[in-house]
Amino acid sequence: MEGETLSSGGMGNGRQMDGKMAQTFQKNFVQVQNILDQNRLLINEINQNHESKMPDNLARNVGLIRELNNNIRRVVDLYAHLSASFTKSMEASSEGNSAAKPGHKRNRPPP
Repeated sequence: MEGETLSSGGMGNGRQMDGKMAQTFQKNFVQVQNILDQNRLLINEINQNHESKMPDNLARNVGLIRELNNNIRRVVDLYAHLSASFTKSMEASSEGNSAAKPGHKRNRPPP
């Protein structure tokens, strides 16, 4: 199991599924990394504003913290989407494997 790809198990379109899955993961991870990079900048600015103790800077932090919270929500949503996509692909792979190998079903002995 460990190290297996979705193309193993006799699925005709497994390589295509691997490619699609890899593209989905890559796209989502790039988005997550970009958001996390942006969050690092926001946190640095929030800290600088807080240390300055200037009223305008402290007031600006309210908006920056809201933006940070929204970014965190986006990261959670992206990971949830990734998880759902992965689960869906694994289920499709599993269905394809069982359809390709009908003799591997466990049959109950007659009573």
